[in-house]
Amino acid sequence: MTAALVAATLTVLLSGTEAAAVDWRPRPGMIYLSDMPKDGTTWYGSPASRGWTDLSTCTGFWPDHHRPEVNVWHREVNTSETASGIQNTVVFETEAEAIAFAARARQAYADCPVREGERPNVIATGYDYGAVDVEEGATVQGMRIAYTFSEQYHNHLFGVGRDGDTVTLVEWESNWSAPPVDFFKNTTLKNAVNRLY
Repeated sequence: MTAALVAATLTVLLSGTEAAAVDWRPRPGMIYLSDMPKDGTTWYGSPASRGWTDLSTCTGFWPDHHRPEVNVWHREVNTSETASGIQNTVVFETEAEAIAFAARARQAYADCPVREGERPNVIATGYDYGAVDVEEGATVQGMRIAYTFSEQYHNHLFGVGRDGDTVTLVEWESNWSAPPVDFFKNTTLKNAVNRLY
């Protein structure tokens, strides 16, 4: 292989590496442990990582089951008792894509109680807790899952917020605790959206 050909090959390889690196934009700010609803115990969490994580079964709303895989970050948090939380944040190429994605997310959360209620012995109830006045807007929805054969139940809160071309999804779930709607709306989700940029 000639020196010129080696140089050309290295240029192509480096260009490909640089292009792959450019695909990932700087990570937006993520939730702090102090943003999570007080649950009578301490919150723990892993650092933010690339890619998706799932807490609820409600997020199957991506077209053709395809989710963006670049410029996606998540953080998982939990307590030593029953509460858990996640945040997924996606940066899109355009604001229009972000608007459409946020709308699909809200619809998926609204439809989730119907899908969950189709399972045997499951009673699922959905709640619309309204909007949060932050950046380009945010909303909070909820779901309570009970079982005909048990006193156990699960409460979920789902937050969807947007700042420009970036959408964040924040979920809280607990086996026993009543949903801390006001704290989740006015602290957890509001801080999560404000912290994006």
